[in-house]
Amino acid sequence: MSNARDIIVRPLVTEKTIKAQESDNTVVFEVAKGTNKIQIRQAVEEIFNVKVASVNLVNQKPKTKRMGRYVGKTNHLRKAYVKLKDGYKIDILADK
Repeated sequence: MSNARDIIVRPLVTEKTIKAQESDNTVVFEVAKGTNKIQIRQAVEEIFNVKVASVNLVNQKPKTKRMGRYVGKTNHLRKAYVKLKDGYKIDILADK
C-alpha cells in the first residue's frame, strides 16, 4: 500500500470523534486493514500537510445484529486516532 489515499479510507464523524477533535486535537480515520502506525502517520502528513504527534489504533470487531429472524454482522473497522501537534488542525466538517 504505497498510495496514501489507499491507507486512509475515510474520516469518522460521530459525536465522540468531534469531541475528541475539539478537546485533544485528535482526528479519527477509518484505515485499511494491514497498515501500521508509521504508514498512517506518513499518509496523514502527506494528504493534509500537518505534523502528527501520535497514532493509536483500534480494531473494532463486527457485532451480530438481527432483523426479525435474519441474523447478520456489522462491518469490521480499523480506526486510527491521530493526535496532531500544536498549531496544526484538520477541519473535516468544512468539506460537508
